Amino acid sequence: MNRLSLATNRQAQIVTHTLALLRAASPNPPGDTRAAAEVAASLLRAVPGAEVTLHATSDTVTNLVARIHGAGPSHHPVRRVVLNGHLDTYPVGDLSAWTTNPAGELRDDRLYGRGSADMKGGIAAAIAAFTALAEIPGSWHGELVLTLAGDEETMGPLGTRWLLDNVPHASGNAVLIPDAGSPRVVRFGEKGFLWLELEARGRAAHGAHVHLGENALERLMDALFSVRALTGLAVDAPETVRAAIGASKTISEPLAGPGEAAVLGAVTVNVGRLEGGTSTNLVPDVARAGVDIRLPVGTSCAAVEAALATALVRPGLSYTVQRRFEPNHTDPASTLIRTVAAAAREVTGEDVAVNMRVGGSDARWFRMAGLPTVVYGPTPHGMGGPDEWVSVAELDQVARVLALTAFDLLQEPA
Repeated sequence: MNRLSLATNRQAQIVTHTLALLRAASPNPPGDTRAAAEVAASLLRAVPGAEVTLHATSDTVTNLVARIHGAGPSHHPVRRVVLNGHLDTYPVGDLSAWTTNPAGELRDDRLYGRGSADMKGGIAAAIAAFTALAEIPGSWHGELVLTLAGDEETMGPLGTRWLLDNVPHASGNAVLIPDAGSPRVVRFGEKGFLWLELEARGRAAHGAHVHLGENALERLMDALFSVRALTGLAVDAPETVRAAIGASKTISEPLAGPGEAAVLGAVTVNVGRLEGGTSTNLVPDVARAGVDIRLPVGTSCAAVEAALATALVRPGLSYTVQRRFEPNHTDPASTLIRTVAAAAREVTGEDVAVNMRVGGSDARWFRMAGLPTVVYGPTPHGMGGPDEWVSVAELDQVARVLALTAFDLLQEPA
């Protein structure tokens, strides 16, 4: 049966492709993905029957779309599964902190390099799955598409969002994203977020004469305590989501850390930046902070912003919302999620969790467009830091799960 060919070990191909992608550095900032897109295009043009196009959306951001066709269609509209990834990475950072080559290095089962885990290894796994189905086009129907975005680390307006708005076949019936995660966890949704910029104004004075000044830092700290109180906001998530988070805890938390389930179900607040004052013995007249508020399924940006509008009415304080995205999810009981979970159990030989994802991804754009979307990828190690690495064996598992899922979704209906 042709389905069995999808279980073929493709580790050698995955290693070669990951290393090629890693050599084409694409840190964001500055966000130049032109070389990485060209490398990916050359790899995909070698796939039998692949149509490959590049889409430049700025002087530096280049996206890619590749498509193959199955045996049909014998129905209309065409059934289409989309694989998606992002070409940009975090910056390398302090080179002296690396003990491996940030441009790519293989040591035993580990692929090291900036972007190996997030997510050039995942892209190589997606290309392997794409290739596997291209080799048996008579065994499935419809289309398989691979989209590679150039600006996910800066929220995707010139990448995935642009492709959805401008390339008709960048949209499909189901979307699979092999971004960082774990082969034992199928991620069906993710939290939304609000990024705030707060500014407090006061009146400068000597630190010994506090009665003559108004301390902007103190005003700001009082405001931040009010923002932190948002963690107590009520959350009304669907029972299917609450049940999935609870049921996944025994598998997901040992992988993602104790407390993940609580974080997934609650509003969280992180004060990521605080600045103000010039000297210990002066009353500061201005202070600023940057705050990251994460929203679980069961609340909304509007609800949190309404609470902020009430909590932050105070003298000398102003704030702006820099970025906002709603929490988003695909029904954990949907055909897509059940199919991925079944393939993951088949490939790993272990039970798998069906859970939300703490961090954000381009999955939000697809879900905002109404498309069932799942994130299923390898475990990240050192992501964003020195000596980032990913397991070759896990990338192979991810590739096989992607291939089996796409194959099963692209069968003719009974």
